[in-house]
Amino acid sequence: MKRRTKEMKREERSFWIFIAPWFIGFVLFTGGPILISLLLSFSEYNVISPPKFIGFDNFNVLFHDKLFYKSLFVTVYYSLLAVPFTILSSLVLAVLLNQKIRGQTLLRTLYYAPSIISGVAVSFLWSWLLNPQFGVVNSLLYDWFGVEGPGWFTSTATVVPSMVLMQLTASGGTMVIFLAALQSLPADLFEAASIDGSGKFRMFVRITLPLISPVILFNTIICIIESLQVFTQAYVITKGGPDWGSYFYVYYLFDTAFKQFRMGYASAQAWILFAIIFTLTLVTLRGSKRFVHYEYDSKR
Repeated sequence: MKRRTKEMKREERSFWIFIAPWFIGFVLFTGGPILISLLLSFSEYNVISPPKFIGFDNFNVLFHDKLFYKSLFVTVYYSLLAVPFTILSSLVLAVLLNQKIRGQTLLRTLYYAPSIISGVAVSFLWSWLLNPQFGVVNSLLYDWFGVEGPGWFTSTATVVPSMVLMQLTASGGTMVIFLAALQSLPADLFEAASIDGSGKFRMFVRITLPLISPVILFNTIICIIESLQVFTQAYVITKGGPDWGSYFYVYYLFDTAFKQFRMGYASAQAWILFAIIFTLTLVTLRGSKRFVHYEYDSKR
């Protein structure tokens, strides 16, 4: 009994030793800053002067701020385009790359590789490709079709769609998750459906989509969260322009915090963004019950 107690104490000690680095890191770099930002959201703080408690004044000012609604509109507009575009393009590519073709591994690697490259580097690349004066895309449009290319990042009408187009090189992770889901599907279901005379399209709609619907839901939620936090593209390429056309919510938060040094107000902005993301995630999860097929539900 004593030996067992000593072993349990040794295991408990080992547990705390191994978890301590993570726990300390979490407190210092995640949990602590979250708590501090919550406190600052109810304060007036400009980095130089000590924080001054002002209650809900930051939130009251925020809800009467025109830039708040402008940046939120631009961000929602981007999300409405980027989320379905990313999901559809990633799913289509995953289906294509799941086929048994020559060079399959190379093609998968080539498409996934850009997603692990720095967002700053990718933004510079796209700003060169879509440059309206000397960009490759506009040059090809004019040389091949005789068409004058759009302004891309220099036009308020096309700046957000142009940034959505950039998702083609940033959705490799989403594609890999879809690919893993497709490869985990039981082959006997497709064999049975094929014997019954079902075509590939019918099997995709009736078998593949229902079985990977939990993965579609997961990727959709991740894409929603990422799209509402878009920042790098606007910071590197457009600086929020032209004419506030790419002034995303996080860019607005960045300006408030690191250009105006209104840390309390920026913290309030961050918590409003958290509330929006949390609410949309809950709504998406609640609404998914009608469309998402879970294997354990069918076994009941």
